[in-house]
Amino acid sequence: MNTNQTCHRGRIALLFVLSSVITAVLLGRLFFLMIYRADHYSAMAEDLHQRERTIKAARGRIIDATGTVIATNRTVCTISVIHNQITNPDQVVEVLCKYLDVSEETVRKKVEKYSSREIISTNVDKEIGDAIRDQGLDGVKVDEDYKRYYPYDSLASKVLGFTGGDNQGIIGLEVKYEEYLKGKNGLILTMTDARGVEIENAAEDRVEPVAGNDLYISLDRNIQAYCQQAAYQVMEKKNAKRVSIIVMNPQNGEIMAMVNVPEFNLNDPFTPGQNLVSQSARQAEFEAEQAAAGKGAAGKQDLLNQMWRNTCINDTYEPGSTFKIITAAAGLEADVVDLNDRFSCPGFRIVEDRKIRCHKVGGHGGENFLQGMMNSCNPVLIDVGQRLGIDGYYAYFEKLGLKGKTGIDLPGEAATIMHKKENMGLVELATVSFGQSFQITPVQLIATVSAVINGGTRVTPHFGVKAVSSDGENIHTFSYPVEENVLSEETSQTMRYILEQVVAEGSGKKASLPGYRIGGKTATSEKLPRSLKKYISSFIGFAPADNPEVIALITIDEPEGIYYGGTIAAPVIADIFKNILPYLEIEPAVEESTGAFRIYS
Repeated sequence: MNTNQTCHRGRIALLFVLSSVITAVLLGRLFFLMIYRADHYSAMAEDLHQRERTIKAARGRIIDATGTVIATNRTVCTISVIHNQITNPDQVVEVLCKYLDVSEETVRKKVEKYSSREIISTNVDKEIGDAIRDQGLDGVKVDEDYKRYYPYDSLASKVLGFTGGDNQGIIGLEVKYEEYLKGKNGLILTMTDARGVEIENAAEDRVEPVAGNDLYISLDRNIQAYCQQAAYQVMEKKNAKRVSIIVMNPQNGEIMAMVNVPEFNLNDPFTPGQNLVSQSARQAEFEAEQAAAGKGAAGKQDLLNQMWRNTCINDTYEPGSTFKIITAAAGLEADVVDLNDRFSCPGFRIVEDRKIRCHKVGGHGGENFLQGMMNSCNPVLIDVGQRLGIDGYYAYFEKLGLKGKTGIDLPGEAATIMHKKENMGLVELATVSFGQSFQITPVQLIATVSAVINGGTRVTPHFGVKAVSSDGENIHTFSYPVEENVLSEETSQTMRYILEQVVAEGSGKKASLPGYRIGGKTATSEKLPRSLKKYISSFIGFAPADNPEVIALITIDEPEGIYYGGTIAAPVIADIFKNILPYLEIEPAVEESTGAFRIYS
């Protein structure tokens, strides 16, 4: 009996001790959670009963050299529904279908879906959003948003680029300067009960959005518009496939205009085949559509990629005779030729076992180096290239920055396609000397020629100038690499003189402009394969010839009829200079006649 009582007492005591320990542990844990973890669990509880809606930040504007806004924002609305708050689903479906271009099936499916929030439509005009808000429908949310808007539609479309539905840049400057242009989204925080229904009269918490920075660029709206008009005119007149124009300051690399026609409408960037003013362009689009047929979404994307393509930086081509500028400069710098060196042009040169022809079938006969450049004579430049030799020519090719990319502040720049030095023979050297058998981009050509004429400084072509906050604070001033002394000032001065004579009395005469000193070089490049007999006509010109402030390059792809650069490309640059030089306050030289001499002051 006593033994049993003792055993029971022991068990009771053990249970009491265990209960006390467990209670102490629980009380300790409760104390810890209530005192030390109170903030954490309070926040979790708040999150559980808090609904977030994004307030999109306004994207920074893009502003041109004149202070004109060329990319901005329009207020639009995002329409969404919250299932738990809808009291009359049929009415919600009816109203949303009435105001929005969305099928009843789609709307009803989202209205009846058990989720925290379903977006019905984005980028809705503000007027329509306001009309839906005025209906006072339970469970329907109308939030203001921003949509990118381009006031000048297709102006510089392939330079500016555009944004997607999420307001992020897709191509062009919009994507290049995304980190400066994008803002920081805000939030609307709404308290709800356990069912997800917003608590009436409960205060909303707002985290205000931060607007993006404005991007100031060197592009001039007026120069761009005029060049674009000139490009479309010559494209239609010559039934060309496409036309590109670049206008730049050769002293600092600031690009004033970059035209690639046909351009597309920035406010409607997903419709292929826009602004095809020539039959050749329409045929090219038709062939592209045929190639894309049957590929579905991938095929349409290919068409869009072609439409968005900036040929000034994305595509390479054989520059032809405009590249004679580089060969001539290298020859002068290496002292293997001077202005008075004599040459003979019978209409061809035989290099190893290959006969390489001049554009003048009968040849130019006897001529000095200056005359050879004025005549754009292939044999003269072949001889200069041979004098330099493969090692010497390659050295200047690299020194002038032609092997790499320019570093322009646009995505997708293509690199030069050049023979490897070890694979380059005398025939390849001969053809490269007058601009064939290799390929560069138009922007690479204009950057290199700028170094030739500006005193020997290699500048980086660019658009970006500075980023400024919405309240006017200068956030960042952009700078770009510069390489000095790639050529001597003496060589540069001689090249300016040569190229001025090319326009004054040589193959570039149709680029001359009364009262102004213009320098430049023509080119007519035969496209590959040669059997197609298709050409790219081009001209690169600068003014004033003695102290260049502006340089311009035009390429006309597959013109019909007369296709010589001196005949169809040079006059376009002359017309552009006629209009933009006074606009840029570049005064004409005063010409006085004194016997057989011309004196410029």
